[in-house]
Amino acid sequence: MIRLLLVAIWIIIFCILSLILLPIGFIISKINRSASQKYAAVLVKFVLKGILFLSGTKVIIKGLENIPKDEAVLFVGNHRSYFDVVVAYTLVPLKTGFVAKKEMNRLPIIRQWMRMLRCPFLDRDNIKEGLKTILKGIEYIKDGTSIVIFPEGTRNTGDGMLEFHAGSFKLSEKSGCKIIPMVQNNTDEIFEKHVPFIKRTKTIIEFLPAIDLNNMTRDEKKEVPAKVKSLILETYNNNKTLLNN
Repeated sequence: MIRLLLVAIWIIIFCILSLILLPIGFIISKINRSASQKYAAVLVKFVLKGILFLSGTKVIIKGLENIPKDEAVLFVGNHRSYFDVVVAYTLVPLKTGFVAKKEMNRLPIIRQWMRMLRCPFLDRDNIKEGLKTILKGIEYIKDGTSIVIFPEGTRNTGDGMLEFHAGSFKLSEKSGCKIIPMVQNNTDEIFEKHVPFIKRTKTIIEFLPAIDLNNMTRDEKKEVPAKVKSLILETYNNNKTLLNN
């Protein structure tokens, strides 16, 4: 319970400071949109690193060299915990947003930071609005912002992985960006498996080599969702052994 309390206090402090920090970011955005996004990313990364530290989370990192340094990409990951975003966002480039469920857009302060980071909000129950989100994500990628998406659509509480929503991959196909499969292990052991307690946990995140759709045939592109899911699941199972060492 102490870890939960420490994390809660840390978040509350950030929300209070945001009353000053957000207006500064708004002013910067009027001068330079890219600068305001980087400003927000630096602060958010700092807060998320604080959450990992206070929660006692140790992260084993693999494959950072697979992340391109000079181009926007689509990060495609498995999803088991709220901490998937906390862990991943501390490692991705500054200009990165992540697709979030529409409910996050109702949270004061948090939504303002997410908008500054260029995070598209997805309505999973409305096909028309979902299409608008995909189009917005494509626009962001073309403008130089990488996007993180979890194609399972929701957190998986069982073994293996849920079915991927193939529409998620339109972000890559229509923008021309590469796909970086992103695999996380054991993040649900931090919080979800023993709510309301936060447990000291060792997790693993691995970034796999990029997949480029640009030289693929139409039939090959149709196979990409299944291929990426297979790669993520294989890596997830392989990395389980590292948690016992």
